[in-house]
Amino acid sequence: MKNKMIFITALSAIVFAVVLPLFIVTKSAALEILTITVGVTLYHFTMRLAIGTAVNLIMKNQADHTRAWFREKRFEEKLYRCLRVREWKEYLPTYRPQTFDASKKTVRELIGATCQAEVVHEIIMVLSLLPIAFIPLLGGAAAMIVTSVLSMLFDSLFVILQRYNRPKLVRVMSRFERLK
Repeated sequence: MKNKMIFITALSAIVFAVVLPLFIVTKSAALEILTITVGVTLYHFTMRLAIGTAVNLIMKNQADHTRAWFREKRFEEKLYRCLRVREWKEYLPTYRPQTFDASKKTVRELIGATCQAEVVHEIIMVLSLLPIAFIPLLGGAAAMIVTSVLSMLFDSLFVILQRYNRPKLVRVMSRFERLK
């Protein structure tokens, strides 16, 4: 997944570098739509890579899962059943699969990784809406609103997944600690 994201980001940057000057020179409506679409795509992928890297440098998968933000809320278990998370969770891509490899990580490390992944995706959700603020300046309202909202909703799936998995991992860790 990581290589695909980097490839899409690089390709978007190259295409944007070509179409932006063409649009500036020609003022073509078709090139305007293409420039905005590629620019927004470039923003979303660059932002994701930057946020993931920054949060990883800061947190290093060492988040304290006992903090209020990361603790399971009363309504969550029922919500996840209603959303049928168990049925679709396996289909979501993982940026760094080794981060969640239970054969190579301790349960505590896996819990820290779920906290960090949750933070990354929550920040991305908020920043996904940023292009909407540029509609008055750049236009392209439909493209910016649709891509921003869909992007935010997509990242919410990853937040849900981390919050769904973490309580189970915490219970496993508690059992191990009781056995010691």
